[in-house]
Amino acid sequence: MMGHARRATTAVALAVAAAITMTACGGGDGKKEDGKSSASPRSSVQATKGGGGADSPSPSPTQVLAQIKGESDMLVTINSAVRDSGGFVTVEGTVTNNGQSVFSANLWVGEETALSHSGASVAGAVLVDEAGKKRYYVLRDTDGRCLCTMGLVGIEPKETRPFFAQFPSPPESTTSVEFELPTMPPAKISISEG
Repeated sequence: MMGHARRATTAVALAVAAAITMTACGGGDGKKEDGKSSASPRSSVQATKGGGGADSPSPSPTQVLAQIKGESDMLVTINSAVRDSGGFVTVEGTVTNNGQSVFSANLWVGEETALSHSGASVAGAVLVDEAGKKRYYVLRDTDGRCLCTMGLVGIEPKETRPFFAQFPSPPESTTSVEFELPTMPPAKISISEG
C-alpha cells in the first residue's frame, strides 16, 4: 500500500513538473530583446529521463563565465547561471575530456549517501555565497535524484557533453557565487536574471 502511494505521489509531482515545463515553453527563438539567450530551469522530468546526459540542452557556446581544469584533464566550462522568478538558479555548461582515457563522473556525485541514486553526475556541485555565508546544494526530486545532468559515464577523449544543475536561489542581492564541484578547483561565476 505504501509503495502504491509513493508511486502515485511521484506521478503527480512529475505531471505537475511537466505541466509547468509545457507552460514555460512558449514560442520565440529563446532570445531576449537585448539579443542574449534566455535559459529556463530544467524540470525533474528532464533530469531523470534516460540518465539525463543526452537530454540536457546545450548552452550558448559564445558566453563563458568560468572554466575549471581538473583531474584526468577534464575541463568544465560554465556558460550560464540564471536566476528565475520561481526561486531557482540553473547553471549550464559543458564537460570536455581533454585526457587520454575514458572518464566517468563518479566522484562528482559527492560523498552524501542520499545522492548515490544520481549516479555519475554533477550532483555534488555547490554554489557558495561567501558574503551571505551560505552553501546551496543541487536540488533533488522526490526519489532523491539530483535536478542535474546524470549519466556522465564513458566520456571519450576529446568528447564534450552538456550539463546543467539547478539550485535554490541565493537572495537577489547576491550576484556572484563560487561554483564548486568535487575533485575540481572552485570558480567564481555571476548570476544573471532570467
